[in-house]
Amino acid sequence: MVNLLVNLYPVIPAKDEEEREQLRPIGRHSGRYNSVVHGMTDIVKAADSMGVWGVGCIEHHFHSEGYEVGPSPGVLNAYWAAITENVRVGALGYVMSTQNPFRVAEETAILSHLTKGRYFVGFARGFQDRWTDVIGQHLGACATHDGATAAEDQRNRDIWTEQVELVIDCWTKESIEHNTPLWQVPCPYEDGIKWWMSDSTARLGAKDEVDSEGVVRRVSVVPAPYENKIPQVFVAMAGSEESVKYAAHRGYSPLYFSSIERTAEFAKIYQKEAKKVGRNLSLGQNCAGVRWFAIGDTEKEAREKVLHHDADITKNFYSHFRKVAGRADSQDNANAPLESWVDAFCQNPQNMVGTVSSIRDELVKAWKDNPLEYLCYIPHFAQQPKEDVIETIRLIQEEIKPALDELTQYESYEECA
Repeated sequence: MVNLLVNLYPVIPAKDEEEREQLRPIGRHSGRYNSVVHGMTDIVKAADSMGVWGVGCIEHHFHSEGYEVGPSPGVLNAYWAAITENVRVGALGYVMSTQNPFRVAEETAILSHLTKGRYFVGFARGFQDRWTDVIGQHLGACATHDGATAAEDQRNRDIWTEQVELVIDCWTKESIEHNTPLWQVPCPYEDGIKWWMSDSTARLGAKDEVDSEGVVRRVSVVPAPYENKIPQVFVAMAGSEESVKYAAHRGYSPLYFSSIERTAEFAKIYQKEAKKVGRNLSLGQNCAGVRWFAIGDTEKEAREKVLHHDADITKNFYSHFRKVAGRADSQDNANAPLESWVDAFCQNPQNMVGTVSSIRDELVKAWKDNPLEYLCYIPHFAQQPKEDVIETIRLIQEEIKPALDELTQYESYEECA
């Protein structure tokens, strides 16, 4: 069975580019953000009622332009948990090259309790310099993207890996100690911390938290996750085989931001690498493919939706990342009308534009070669209106997913684990 995962990318809506400019910085427009955050609530409730597997949100900061305004996924997850009954909630994901891993471990463990296990968590590396470099400055972090140097990319990966592993340790170990240039636990590591309630900690805390001299030598991160189970972990990735192998070795779910062809290559690598560590998975099992959808009664109507929902963010946001990456599909003319950006959106291999039947047929063809366990739909709400997002979720769930379910005849990895 294919699990539908809806990951919301909040966009502060504007009727056109002129209005977005007039309201600058629209990302700080209180009234419009209030409408967006409550509209997300309605989408989450609708997804819950339709039997969707999971709903998530991103972490991005400082987006004054109003695109992808998602600075605090944990807060949204907690609220969504309180208003839903069955759908899983989560973040896709925490950018671990900037985060405090101890705080992430605590926050996500609490969320797993609030949801009684209806919780997943994603970890991303961070590809936007403006906020990754600012918020991650205490770690010496730098963003990673196709324009980054090899040294910058490796620095990002090293920080990210250490931080993720620290979160896992905090979830799974009664107490931890850690000593690297990034973190010392305790701090200072060699001297430890003279603890004024060490006698109580020695009797009531975790074993070996304090030594015989009353000095803190380890810390115990509380609470443990719900039922002492690690939440399902997704790892966002676009073009790195190293990331695919890392996820496979640890049992994490790769979230592929890539073309159908590249995703199929990654899925084979994931299956092969998982087998090396004793995980015998079917092709596509535990893997997620990311897609943006514009569905209309006709292809013309679908393209019209792209014009109104996706062309603005494609022109003024995504195109700049393509320039950084040196991709051929970027357009340099900032004055070009939004109509000229519809093709750019449609030509992106992650975007699917057409009728529900044409999109279903294309996905069925892809699933025959690579039956992924998860399909992740990302809407640009609220530039894409709430009603259209909910209708798209319904179409995927009722008209597309059943055809894909027939091609994924294996137990979910979650059930096998």
